Amino acid sequence: MSVARAAVRLLAVALSLAAAPAAYAWDAATHYALHCQGCHLADGSETPGKVPPLAGSVAHFLRVPGGREFLVRVPGVASAPLSDADLAALLEWTLRRFDAAAIPASHAPYTAEEVARLRRDPLVDVARVRSALRAALGER
Repeated sequence: MSVARAAVRLLAVALSLAAAPAAYAWDAATHYALHCQGCHLADGSETPGKVPPLAGSVAHFLRVPGGREFLVRVPGVASAPLSDADLAALLEWTLRRFDAAAIPASHAPYTAEEVARLRRDPLVDVARVRSALRAALGER
């Protein structure tokens, strides 16, 4: 095989690999199954003493100052191996799937830009922040 022919073949392979991620784009439900369900289970329920529930509780955080940010900054969310746009879509899907009735009417969907900004500063003391937010929810 000539060098030119080998170069053309290599270029064709490189171009097809570059296009592959778009061909394998997954929806938010698939991202949840791959990246969240291991801890939060398929139905968003809790693992007592280890993982809090999403079902019936996740959207309530949107009702208190800092809660919206909290949902992005939780380490498992902030460090998820997803693009900012995919993570924003996953957050919205999670809210609607597990706690749609509690989403405030004023809720604006997460954007890739917002997620990018917030995930740069993941929480260290999740339990403390979550506890403070839950206390604020109890006061309302």
